[in-house]
Amino acid sequence: MDKIIKNILSKIESEGYEAYIVGGFVRDKILKRSSYDVDICTNALPIQLKQIFNISQSSNGYGGFNLKIKKYNVDITTYRKEIRYDKRKPVEIEYISNLFEDINRRDFTINSLCMDKNDNIIDLLNGTNDINDKIIKVIGNPDERFVEDPLRILRAIRFATILGFFIEKTTYLSICTNHMLVSSLSSERIKEELSKILSTPNYLRGLDILTKTGVAKTIGLNYKKVVYTDDLIGMWAQIDCRSINFSKTEIDSISRIKKIIARGSINDFDLFNDGLYLSLVAGQILGISRQKINKMYNKLAIKSMKDIDINGREVIELLNIKPSKIVSDIILDLRNQILNRELKNSKSEIKKYLLGKWQDDKRQ
Repeated sequence: MDKIIKNILSKIESEGYEAYIVGGFVRDKILKRSSYDVDICTNALPIQLKQIFNISQSSNGYGGFNLKIKKYNVDITTYRKEIRYDKRKPVEIEYISNLFEDINRRDFTINSLCMDKNDNIIDLLNGTNDINDKIIKVIGNPDERFVEDPLRILRAIRFATILGFFIEKTTYLSICTNHMLVSSLSSERIKEELSKILSTPNYLRGLDILTKTGVAKTIGLNYKKVVYTDDLIGMWAQIDCRSINFSKTEIDSISRIKKIIARGSINDFDLFNDGLYLSLVAGQILGISRQKINKMYNKLAIKSMKDIDINGREVIELLNIKPSKIVSDIILDLRNQILNRELKNSKSEIKKYLLGKWQDDKRQ
């Protein structure tokens, strides 16, 4: 255990309280996965934790405080049990002094493991066995736990996807029965969980579970063939989900990638208009190598409108015309000619071209 985390546990214990690391950090340690999100549970009350750590911030409402120490994000929370939920949010809680009761309120057995400052594992619900057997199993009655917090449905599928685990039969059947509960989740929560599912190379397993359990239909998730990309925006460009709200930037990027995919190829105009980044993402979906796309991009005569070796003011002066839409049309024509390699991007060649074309247009 890192000395930083050990010192936090020791500091709480030195004041006469219990303190354990709980949940994902312990699970990931057993699975030999790196983790820097640390949840610590204790029987010390919030007011006592504030005194121990000289914390000025208020509790998060659940008896917890957050500490960011170097690479670690540490949440310290008082043992509790949820008395009543309202739209997945515990609106009434009770602080308790019993570790077993606190563990029983958690979502899955694989997240119920605790570890003390000496790296000893406290396994009260056979979570180690479920990790070894690669099983995702809800603590308690799945129907009740999913009604309490429908996000647990997506979390179960996410863990099964990322870890390559199987969802235990009773838990799986409960997801199939209660998939409609997911519709009550916010767009942000759905997006967050799906993003984690889509970010792993094992994403097809996650999509398959979402579909077979009915969750995909509930959230309006539709897809056909999805090719893995190491950029999440490329994954979102291959599926539709009516439950998710994207930012304007994301919408624009997704739209551009979809258009490139629909064309089935990447040309100089795609590279110019959409840029190297989006073209590389689309290229990964289309099976076009990064090397080829980078080579095409590097050969572009111009990479932006600013690269054209003449500006609007110079065009106006050269052709003796008034500022108008025709100036924009001329600049666009220059862009096309240069990208098509029909015109060299040099001021002298551009001027010769414009004078010739203008005179031709005038005669007509």
